[in-house]
Amino acid sequence: MYKKVYVEITNRCNLNCNFCVKNKRVKQLMTVQEFLIILNKLKPFTKYLYMHVLGEPLLHPQINDFINLAFTNNFYVNITTNGYLIKKIINNDNIRQLNISLHSFDRQYNKSLNAYLNDIFEVVDKLYDNTYISYRLWVNNVYQKEIIKKLEEKYQIKIQGHTKLAKNIYVDFDEEFIWPNLTNDFYSSKGTCRALKDHIGILVDGTIIPCCLDSLGIIKLGNVFKDNINEIIQSETYVHMINGFNNNYKYHELCRHCQFKKN
Repeated sequence: MYKKVYVEITNRCNLNCNFCVKNKRVKQLMTVQEFLIILNKLKPFTKYLYMHVLGEPLLHPQINDFINLAFTNNFYVNITTNGYLIKKIINNDNIRQLNISLHSFDRQYNKSLNAYLNDIFEVVDKLYDNTYISYRLWVNNVYQKEIIKKLEEKYQIKIQGHTKLAKNIYVDFDEEFIWPNLTNDFYSSKGTCRALKDHIGILVDGTIIPCCLDSLGIIKLGNVFKDNINEIIQSETYVHMINGFNNNYKYHELCRHCQFKKN
C-alpha cells in the first residue's frame, strides 16, 4: 500500500509562476472514464489521492465530479491549489485536505491580495469542519509579510513559524525547492528517497512516474491505461531504484540531479 498516489487530472494551469518548472507536455484534461479506470486500478494500492503533479486541478471543469467519484470509491481526496480558482469548489465536503499555495499570489495577475484572500477565506469557512486546510508559504516569498498580517487579522492569532490558526486550519512554511532536471548543476549519486516506497505519480496521459517531482515524465515506469501496476512494481527500473534507495544510491540519472532530499 502506498501512503499516497499523485494523479494529475490536468497539466494545464491558469498562472505563469516564475518558480514553476513549466509544462512542456501536450496540455490535456483527464476524462471521467479515464479517472474511473485509474480509481479501479489503484484500489488495492492506496486510499489517498493527491490530485496534482503539474497543473491547477481546479481548472478542470469537472473537478467536483472527480472529487465525489474518488470519495464514493472510498479514497481520501487531497487537493493542492494556487487558490485563484478556489470558488470552483462547490458545496463539497468530500475533500480530506486542501493545500493552498499562497506563495502563488502575484499582483501581475491583476487581483489584489485582499480579493485573493477573501475568496479563499470564503471557501475555507465552508469547508474546515470536514477538511484539513493547509496554507502554504515559502519563507522568502516577496508577499510573505503582507499575507501573514492578513492571516493574523483573520484568525486573531500571532503566527510564529508553523502555526495552528483554528480548528483544522494551519499555516506551514518551507524553503522553495529546485525541480530536478537532467541539465541542472546539482549532481550526486548518493542519497535515498521515499519515491516508490510510499508513493508514485500518474500523469494526465496515464504515464506512471516515481514521484511528483518528475513533472516531465522522464522516468516512465509504464502507463496505467495499458499496464498492470503489479507488473510495474516488478519491473527492472522499479526494482533497481528501490534497491538503490535502500542502499543510499540513486539509480536513475534524474534522481542524481534532484536535491529535494540531499542525503
